Amino acid sequence: MVFQPKKEVIFYEKTGCSGNARQKALLREHGICLDVRSLLDTKWTKATLEAFFEGLTPKEMLNSFAPQLKEGFVVEAYTKDALIEKMLETPILIRRPLLQIGEVKLCGFDIAKLNELLHVKMPTPEHINACLSSDTCNNA
Repeated sequence: MVFQPKKEVIFYEKTGCSGNARQKALLREHGICLDVRSLLDTKWTKATLEAFFEGLTPKEMLNSFAPQLKEGFVVEAYTKDALIEKMLETPILIRRPLLQIGEVKLCGFDIAKLNELLHVKMPTPEHINACLSSDTCNNA
């Protein structure tokens, strides 16, 4: 018998988000253990937050469902550093989930990357990254 190391992911979510619930369910269906944490209640610093955004543009870092976007928030007006500073003040702007697998940190639920890192073969359900009008979460 070959020992299989436990696959664990730190999953930063918006508590009560139906989209995050679908993502967690998919990971659990594939044997992944989750350490679930509140993205909004975590005490972020610029350094801890920017580690999740390596190689991303400001638009890729942003929660496209954040209520501020409906209120005229213009991502193009921000540099990456300035957007991270704004996210420290207003964490609902952070694209979620934030995921940590060992030392690897990811922003968003990229199934191809997760399959590679976790050595699983999760499918890509149609609405896995959507904020559906039928979902019962509020404040994006």
